[in-house]
Amino acid sequence: MNTNESTVSTGATYTTQMDAARKGIVTPEMKIVAQKEKMTEEELRALVACGKVVIPANKNHKSLDPEGVGSMLRTKINVNLGVSRDCKDYDVEMEKVMAAVNLGAESIMDLSSHGNTQPFRQKLTSECPAMIGTVPVYDSVIHYQRDLNTLTAKDFLDVVELHAKDGVDFVTLHCGITRKTIDQIKKHKRKMNIVSRGGSLVFAWMSMTGEENPFYEYYDEILDICEKYDVTISLGDACRPGCLADATDVCQIEELVRLGELTKRAWDHNVQVIVEGPGHVPLNQVAANMQVQQQICMGAPFYVLGPLVTDIAPGYDHITAAIGGAVAAMSGAAFLCYVTPAEHLALPNVEDTKQGIIASKIAAHAADIAKGVPGARDIDDKMADARKNLDWDAQFECALDPETAKAIRQSRMPEEDHSDTCSMCGKFCAVRSMNKALSGENIDIL
Repeated sequence: MNTNESTVSTGATYTTQMDAARKGIVTPEMKIVAQKEKMTEEELRALVACGKVVIPANKNHKSLDPEGVGSMLRTKINVNLGVSRDCKDYDVEMEKVMAAVNLGAESIMDLSSHGNTQPFRQKLTSECPAMIGTVPVYDSVIHYQRDLNTLTAKDFLDVVELHAKDGVDFVTLHCGITRKTIDQIKKHKRKMNIVSRGGSLVFAWMSMTGEENPFYEYYDEILDICEKYDVTISLGDACRPGCLADATDVCQIEELVRLGELTKRAWDHNVQVIVEGPGHVPLNQVAANMQVQQQICMGAPFYVLGPLVTDIAPGYDHITAAIGGAVAAMSGAAFLCYVTPAEHLALPNVEDTKQGIIASKIAAHAADIAKGVPGARDIDDKMADARKNLDWDAQFECALDPETAKAIRQSRMPEEDHSDTCSMCGKFCAVRSMNKALSGENIDIL
């Protein structure tokens, strides 16, 4: 038996979740995800087999509580964190991880760009139940402690394999830009050029060395690594728009076409694929962007950063991203990358992280209701019942962030003779008045 293959009770073997699905095998991870999504195991298996759903589940991530990502499932959210040269406290990052998991984030991406990154990455994959993602090109310079232009294609691929061995469930790889992109960027005069950190590193490496993008040139070797460990490839959008003026331009769409081709090649290796998307997009272009991706990338799950629908809200970009994210997910995006109030300004702290997660969860939940995801509106109906009954404890249980809701109410409580209401309306409370009127009680206002 191939030691890179998993064995199930039937004696059948498989390399990846997609390979298993195509062989008619329902894996333990599929069983868990199907139950979470309120669908049959066979329905889910068929979606994994054709690439419309992925279950990122590295064989070495032993603490994983698996999740499915696909437009017909509950919309998932990802939380970016990790240290930088200016903010390098891993204890704070771990605090963010725990807060994110407690608030319901399904995925954590470690984007650390300073220091010894491996121990933190290994801690995540040994202890964290959420999906873990990384961007190996960030880590390449850090791992080798050498300038970017001295690294070789083999160096980059070796770091991809290192991350795979460490148990990360998905890796963002900027495979879609090529030397042709250099000419496009120069010719089309974008306002913001390339704003993807990983994409800019690959662009810089190509510019300095004169060589082709190693993640594109050696894509088949990368697929072998991903198949071996069952790592999902998240095809990074190096040319995502960084401002409204660059949205849906030739650089973005041309790269997307190439990502569609790379998606097909990955599927031929039984490697699962997520496709990453914009970025900064005017609200009226969000749905069209989702539809174009679904067509070009054959229904592969779409992972979007926001998208942010205006460029003028630093300090509030969790809100601009939530607006775009709700429309994107309603229109076909499967995976939302959270954005915090610190976006464009600083490394987010613990409170920024919380605000970003809550905003993304609201967007995802609103989209799930609009899409008719089974059971999505159940909690909203429970909240309506709790509000009708003026049952405050039940309302807090239904809330996305019970502690904040409870703290706001307790800080401004109504007077004792109408303590069942809130301090906004007091005895003028419509719910209180209607409850009394319909039960034949006298309605006292003064």
